[in-house]
Amino acid sequence: MIPLWHYGNTQQGEAMGTARLLRLPATPPFRRPAELAYASDELPPPPALAGLAAQQGITALAFIAYALVMARIGGLDAADTQALVTASIIAMATATILQSWGGRLGAGVLLVSIPSPIIVVTAGLILSRHGVAGIASACVIHGVVALCSGYLVPRLRTVLTPGVAGIVVCVSGLALVEPSLMQITRIDDQGGLDTAGLSSALAALATIVSLSIWGRQRGKLYALIAGLLVGMAVALALGQFQVTESLSAMPLAALPELPGFSLHLDAGEILAVAMLSLMSQLDSFGCAVLMHKMNDAGWRRPNMRIVSGSMRANGLADLAGALFGAAPVSNSSANIALCHISRSTARIIGLFTGVLLLVCAFLPKVTLALTFIPAPILGAVGLYAAAYLIVSGIELIASRAMDARGIFTVGLAFIAGTGIMTLPQLTLALPEWLRFAAASPIVLAGSVGIILNLVFRVGSTRHARQSMQNVAPASTAGMIIDFVEQHGAAWNARRNVITRAASACLEAAEALQASTPPRSLLEIRGSFDEYNLDIELRHDGPPLVLDARARPLPENLLEMDDEESAALLDQALGRVSSVLLHNLADRLNSGQNDEASWLRLHFDH
Repeated sequence: MIPLWHYGNTQQGEAMGTARLLRLPATPPFRRPAELAYASDELPPPPALAGLAAQQGITALAFIAYALVMARIGGLDAADTQALVTASIIAMATATILQSWGGRLGAGVLLVSIPSPIIVVTAGLILSRHGVAGIASACVIHGVVALCSGYLVPRLRTVLTPGVAGIVVCVSGLALVEPSLMQITRIDDQGGLDTAGLSSALAALATIVSLSIWGRQRGKLYALIAGLLVGMAVALALGQFQVTESLSAMPLAALPELPGFSLHLDAGEILAVAMLSLMSQLDSFGCAVLMHKMNDAGWRRPNMRIVSGSMRANGLADLAGALFGAAPVSNSSANIALCHISRSTARIIGLFTGVLLLVCAFLPKVTLALTFIPAPILGAVGLYAAAYLIVSGIELIASRAMDARGIFTVGLAFIAGTGIMTLPQLTLALPEWLRFAAASPIVLAGSVGIILNLVFRVGSTRHARQSMQNVAPASTAGMIIDFVEQHGAAWNARRNVITRAASACLEAAEALQASTPPRSLLEIRGSFDEYNLDIELRHDGPPLVLDARARPLPENLLEMDDEESAALLDQALGRVSSVLLHNLADRLNSGQNDEASWLRLHFDH
C-alpha cells in the first residue's frame, strides 16, 4: 500500500504535504515524467481535483450515446432506454474506480470506462431479440471473457495480431454506417426524408468535425459534447422534441431496478459476444500501455500486471453492471487524451470521477434527460464512431508490414465481413445456432482473419539467414534492405521498426567496410518474436570495436602532417558510425566465436 499525499509538486514531483489522505495498492515503480502537473500517486489541490474529475466525468457521459445507439437499434421504449443508460453508467463508474484503485482489482492507473463501441451493433440486435434482460446476459459473457483475457491475451499475441484486431475494429465501423444513416434520414416507404432530423444531425456532425479539425486542444477534446449540444439546439428550434412532463415528475434520487436475465441466448449470440469481448480487450491492452507510458519516463515495454489489471477491472464492472442490465464497457481513449492535455494522471482523479458517475446513475432526472437526445443526432454520433473505428482499424492494419499472406488474410476477411453486409441471405443455409454469429459481419470478419492467420503461418519460421559471400559491393546494400524488409513483412513486424533496422544494418555494413582493417560481410541473420527483433551481421576479421563516446579532434589538426591527420579523421568517422548505430538500435554488441566475428543489433518491438 502506498500513500497519496496532499499535493504534488509540478516541477519535482515531490510531496508538499505530510498528512496522508488514504492508502492505495502499490503499482510498479514509475520514474516521474517532468512534464506532468500531477503524477500517478499525487493529490491535486481540492479545486483542481474537482475540476479535473468533472472534466473526466462529463467526457465519459458524452459517450453514453453509444448505449443510446444500441437502444435505438434494439427498438427499446423510453423506460427500457433509461434503464439501460442507468445501468451502463453504473458499470462505467465501477470500472473507473477499480482501474484507479489497482491492486488485484484494476490497472492502478487513471483509466475511465465508457460503453464499448465495438459491440454496439451486436448489442442492439440482442436487445431487439431479448430486451434489457438479454443484454444483461450478454454483459455477463463479455465480463467473463474479459476476466479470462487478463491471463490469455498476453499469451495469444501471435493469434490475435494487430492485423486481426484492425479488421474487427474497421468492420465494426462499417457495420455502424447503415443503422446510423437510417436514423439520420428516416426514409419512408415513398423515399421521403425527415428534413428536420437531417438538419439537426448534420449540424451535430459538422460541429464535431469542425472542432476536431480546427478547434484548439480543448475544443477537440469536447467536440462530441459540443456536437450533441448544437444538434439538440437545432432539433429544439425545429420542434423535433420537447422536454416532457415526465422529467419533472421523476424523483430526485432512486435506486435502479434489477431487470432479470434472459438465458435464451443461442450459441451464435454467445459466440459473437465472446469474440467481440476478446477484441475489445486488445483495445484495453493498448489503453493500459499508453497510460503506463504517460506515467513512466523510463518506460521500455508493456507491464503485464497493469494490462491484466485493466482487463480484470472491465470484467468485474461488466459482471456488476449485468445485475442492472448494462452495456459492456471498455477503456476510453478520449479520456486518455484529456489526461495528456491536462498533464494530470493522478489516480485520485479516477476515483472521484467514478464516484461522480455513480451519483449520476442514481439521479433519474439526469439519466432520463440523456434519453431525450433525438434519433437523428444519435445517428450523427454513430457516423462519428464509424469514422473513428474505420480509420483506427486501418491504422492498426497498416502499422505492420505485410507479405502476400498478410495481404490475403486482411483482404479475404474484409470480403467476408462486407459480403455478409451486402448479401445477408447467405447465412440462411446455416444451422440456427450458428446463424446469428455468421450474420454478424464483425464476428465473421474476425473469425476469418484468425483462421487465415493460423493457416498461412503454418510452417513459417521466425529465423532467417542470407549468405553475403561473393556479393558485389554495389549489390550489398540492396540485398540487406531486401532481407530486412521481406522477412520483416513475413514476420508481421511493425513498419517503423523494420525501417529503423534496415537503416541500422546499412550503417553497420558501411562501418565494417570502412574499419581498419576492412572487414568483409559473410552472412546476415535475423530472428523475431512479438517483443524482439534481432539482426546479426557475421564478418571476417576481429570483432568491431563499438565506441559511442564523442571525442573532440585536436585543435592543431591542421598543423599535423597528412598521414597523422588522416588517421585521426578516420577514427572520428568510425566513431560517427558507432554513435549512429547506438542511436538506431536499442542494444548493440559484438563478439567472436569459432565460425566468425559478429555484430548484433537488437530492436525492441
